[in-house]
Amino acid sequence: MSSVFDLTPPEKLQLVEDLWDDLAANPEDVPVHDWQKQELERRNANLQANPATGLTWEDVKRKVRARHGR
Repeated sequence: MSSVFDLTPPEKLQLVEDLWDDLAANPEDVPVHDWQKQELERRNANLQANPATGLTWEDVKRKVRARHGR
């Protein structure tokens, strides 16, 4: 009997992608812990109080690509 640990790296990546897509199809079914909600509220409050500290999605992508050469 084989397991997911016997899959090749590309097969494992495909499995992870398939699982992620399945979860993303119904985000309301994904449990969110209280500590996660509190952290999101804290971060949102910080962003509202200091809007200049936020980054646009384009800025984030540019920084990641610059750091990782893509």
